Amino acid sequence: MATAPENDSDGTKNARNPTLERCLEVLQDAKNDSEQFAALLLVTKVVQAGAIDAKTRRRIFDAVGFTFLNRLLISRTPDGCPDHIFQALGLTLLACFCTDPSLAAHTQVLNKIPTLNEVICRQHQDNLAMKPVIEDAYQCLFAIAETPAGQQHLLDHGSVSALCLTYQSQNHGHSRALQLLKILLNTMGFQCWKKSKSELMDVFCILCREFCQSEDSKKFELCEILSFFLPSPPSLTNSPLGIECLKNTYTGLSSILKSKLTVSQRDPALKLSSCLLSDYGIDWILADSRRARSKFLSLLVNLACVEVRLYLEDTVLEEDERQAVIAACYGIIEFGMMTCINAETLLLTQEQKLQLIDIMTEAFGAVVYYLKQVDLEGMHSPFIFASVRILSAWLAEETSSLKQEICDLLPFLVHYARSLFSGKVEINQLSCQIAKIRLSEDSSKSAWPRDALRFLLPGLCHLTAEEKPREILIKEGFPSLLLLYFCSQWEAFNSNHQSLPNPTDVEMSIQTSCGIFLNLVVTEPDFVRQEDCFSSLLSLLMKSAPSLVVNTDHLVLAANFVTLGLMIYRILSNSSVLSKPVVSTFFKSAIHLLSNAHFIKANPEENKSNIAVTGQYFRCWDEISELWFLGMQAFASCLPLVPWLPQLVLESGWPRNILHLLDQASPTSVDMELVTAFQGLLLQLAKHSRQCEDLILSEGGEQKANLYGMAALEQHLQGK
Repeated sequence: MATAPENDSDGTKNARNPTLERCLEVLQDAKNDSEQFAALLLVTKVVQAGAIDAKTRRRIFDAVGFTFLNRLLISRTPDGCPDHIFQALGLTLLACFCTDPSLAAHTQVLNKIPTLNEVICRQHQDNLAMKPVIEDAYQCLFAIAETPAGQQHLLDHGSVSALCLTYQSQNHGHSRALQLLKILLNTMGFQCWKKSKSELMDVFCILCREFCQSEDSKKFELCEILSFFLPSPPSLTNSPLGIECLKNTYTGLSSILKSKLTVSQRDPALKLSSCLLSDYGIDWILADSRRARSKFLSLLVNLACVEVRLYLEDTVLEEDERQAVIAACYGIIEFGMMTCINAETLLLTQEQKLQLIDIMTEAFGAVVYYLKQVDLEGMHSPFIFASVRILSAWLAEETSSLKQEICDLLPFLVHYARSLFSGKVEINQLSCQIAKIRLSEDSSKSAWPRDALRFLLPGLCHLTAEEKPREILIKEGFPSLLLLYFCSQWEAFNSNHQSLPNPTDVEMSIQTSCGIFLNLVVTEPDFVRQEDCFSSLLSLLMKSAPSLVVNTDHLVLAANFVTLGLMIYRILSNSSVLSKPVVSTFFKSAIHLLSNAHFIKANPEENKSNIAVTGQYFRCWDEISELWFLGMQAFASCLPLVPWLPQLVLESGWPRNILHLLDQASPTSVDMELVTAFQGLLLQLAKHSRQCEDLILSEGGEQKANLYGMAALEQHLQGK
């Protein structure tokens, strides 16, 4: 049923229709069903639902009510009357009422969903009289889908399966069934697939087959629709049927992308390719050979880079429909970048990787150029967020290219991150592309993630190791912003980290923040002394580290807290912000973390023992080994600064344990870096504590120093 604009909002035009007014009077005064039915038949002939205003529509509803409407939908057709005449009239009225959003969300409408499903699924292709009935049913379903809770009701009442069956059977209105499925999958795809996986898979297979075989404009329409039907992994890679779908999809996309096309024809292919790469990696590129697969991926990345450059270098800073396509291209480029840097990925040759890196660098140059033009008013555009996100991914892996351009952009990036962190903004139809490059037509507004820093941190960690960008970041007040972010992330993590067995995004952000602070502490000690935020950071680290150290599930985070805390304390040891109990508890935790990293491991084959990393540390040693050695160095540096610290170390038994490790191990098997770390600690203990020195001597420290080449320790002990 067509729907026309409602220009006559007060109902005066319809009120002049005496026949309609008489029908409404009859409806209100009807004494039996026959009178009411006759009046309704006349109403539908006098005026179509789409041609009446909301006020008149409401008057008709008030006159009819749901009771009589319900009877129309379920009553049997009398002998001699056209089939389904009661139901047809009932659905015409229901479609009329559903144009009012408040009525479309009414319980009495929602409970008609099973009836609507049954109507669209009927096999009545040759019955012309039923086609308007089916169209009315679709109008009701679409109206329900537009209400706040309507889509959930459609899912709960089996509409997804009904729509799939309708499309498979090619019933009248099957194209509308596909459009409604697209709406439902776009907003609640996971739930749809969970409830109607088999039926959706059947439709998806049909669409993939048609997409592969079609050679006309329908191919491009299907390309756009397939993006919404794509099931989450590994649905398509763990079954022969799924593999067939992927192969058909690849074949269809290959023929599109290798042809000369208009922008409107190529855009859906780029969107679909981005979704496939995001969900299935390269597994969907089912070419006949590795060479063909690598050529197709290279083509895809090249096309995405060209689209990004053409758009960002020539466009004005205004939102338009092509931003969704460029966001999809960002996803393709990011995948290409990860493929190039992953040494285990053998798909691309070294020559192909170098070529792609060059063209991707040009694309990122265009991103930088685009972001430089952003003003304060346009800063909260979701497309700007997507652009910052892809640039952040590149900075996390590559900081040698575009150095000056990146330095010039750093003030904007800091200001942008601060702006988003300071307050929430709202998202529009690009919301899904921000978190995961996806397609979305949902215009409803919701709170969007304001965590641009999470994406920026890895790249900024690299940049703070370089003098020029570090100076810019300090000038822009980045350390203070990072502390605020660090505190917020720690609060979020600390509230539920007991229930998180694996590292989360929050935990990784905290670790990367520690890496940035560590770069600043190592390279800018004078700045650390002057900047108040580091005193606040030291206080947080010292108070928080003890709870982390005892939790072996988060050993990497504990190592970051302890090492960073020790490094800052070396510089701010005279600070009065911390009480002795807090400092003492922190150093006890540091001793616990550092002293439990190694043990003696017997080696029967060589008839000797080695010093090995303990099991809980071994699992993450690649991540914490540098932190451990730096922590040992920092701890040794703190011994001269804290008069009571050597006694605390002595009471812990750590010096004796180190000497026992050296006594039981074979000297040739111990790595010199470990020997140097042990020597640094033992030497400072011997220098600043008579009791520690006596213990070292009593445990054969002088002989062990000579045996392991600890010249500085040996010289000190001999000079006693």
